[in-house]
Amino acid sequence: MAQQHPLLNSLQWTIPEGQGCLEHPPAEQVLSQFLQLFASRGASSDAKAGMIRDLLAILEAVDCQWLFGSCHPNAAPTLLRDMVVALSLYAAPPQQEPEGGGLPSGDPSYAAVASRAADVSLGFISIVAKVQSAKGLERLGTAVVGPILRQVAGPLYLFGVTHVAERLWTTPKTRRMAQELLDGLLRASDCRSVPEFLRGAREDETGWLAVVMQCLKPELTKDTWQRSPATKHVFSCTLQHVTRPWLGPHLEKVLPPSLLLSDDYREENKILGVQCLHHIIQNVPAADLCQYNRAQVVYHALFNHLYSKEARLLQVVLLCLLDLLPILEKALQRLPHNPQLVAPSDEVLQLVLTHMESEHRLPLRRVYTRNLPAFVERLDIQIARHLKRLQRVIVGYLEVSDGPDETARMATLETLKHTIQHAWPRMSCRLAVLLKALLRMMLDVATDRSLTPEPVKAELLQKATECLILLDHASHGQVKVLLQGVRRSCQDETLKECLKKVEEEPVKSNITP
Repeated sequence: MAQQHPLLNSLQWTIPEGQGCLEHPPAEQVLSQFLQLFASRGASSDAKAGMIRDLLAILEAVDCQWLFGSCHPNAAPTLLRDMVVALSLYAAPPQQEPEGGGLPSGDPSYAAVASRAADVSLGFISIVAKVQSAKGLERLGTAVVGPILRQVAGPLYLFGVTHVAERLWTTPKTRRMAQELLDGLLRASDCRSVPEFLRGAREDETGWLAVVMQCLKPELTKDTWQRSPATKHVFSCTLQHVTRPWLGPHLEKVLPPSLLLSDDYREENKILGVQCLHHIIQNVPAADLCQYNRAQVVYHALFNHLYSKEARLLQVVLLCLLDLLPILEKALQRLPHNPQLVAPSDEVLQLVLTHMESEHRLPLRRVYTRNLPAFVERLDIQIARHLKRLQRVIVGYLEVSDGPDETARMATLETLKHTIQHAWPRMSCRLAVLLKALLRMMLDVATDRSLTPEPVKAELLQKATECLILLDHASHGQVKVLLQGVRRSCQDETLKECLKKVEEEPVKSNITP
């Protein structure tokens, strides 16, 4: 007895039970008519859902020989690609206005997308399974499978990544099915993981990244990237999977979208864009980054973010700059006539210290101090250019407790330690101010009766003691002289023990790290 479906009626076709391969009508005709019906203006959402279910029934009833072998050699890959693209658009997340933001989380449109994605995923999983089966058939093999994969691998991957993560438009069911689709695609393309799929198994192999980026390109322009809420996540996820040395040849494809994201007005998009830029900086050869002034462009984009008052954004920007600055400055040194009077590292640190002096918000103070030691290390002896402002920052930040973990104070002491080590010849003239700030902080910590945990207090005192010892070395024993009367008059045993360590430490002539 035959199984009748609305789609099959419109195609004048019946699926006989028990037959795995049908001779008539050919796959080329079926896929063409399906695309025409699916794209027709009069087709409602319910009608399209029915067509997809009927298409799934067809795919389940036939074998790979009918689907891939009964078409003209060039027709099957093209028709399958068009079908995959059409179904992916049908199950895509709801479009949003570029300046208006997305739909609220409870909007029914998201549930509708999840329902569509579940139906479409079943069809895609069936197609990928048939591609895998076709590889083992002598009549088909790589001669047929290769062209088909070249056409459908990119769109199938993009659909899978769009629906595999936890988003407003996904459910546990659709995420599970999207993962199943991606796993099937990896098997069909003989890859063990998504990074291998994108970049290739070996350095001399070409993966699918170029194909994926070509499919994604229309969605990553200045006018289109904000319309789909999935585009930025798909791009970022794809980029993060590709590392050195495979990413370099694709720099022209991945840098512009990353800059677009970082230049958006929304904080979450800025952070995502900066993270993409950081990944590019870490995984693309310096020579490629410096070509055509790319590194300068990235630097100016990041530098503008230093004026932000968002702690999460500043954190990723400072980390990114720390990796970019060595590359940029090395390139600038090679220029015959370098017009830049102030080195980028000095420019960044100068602005950061200026902001730190007037900053009172604890989250921002923690971000600044957390990254400051790395900048001191980066500048080495050249940190001496910033000692006046840096001293004011260190003294000011040591005075203020920033909570139970004392993150800012800890990092400030680390900054002072590195500063003494790198600029020790300049410490003698600043000894009185720094010694007073350290002793005041140590007394404050030792006599603190707040909720600060004892291990945190002990670590603060230990770091402060290390700074006193380094100051003593840098000043050729002057700290011991100045502390002679302090220890005798001190009434706190913990503080006295710290001062005793300083007095017992022999003076060293070399304190560089």
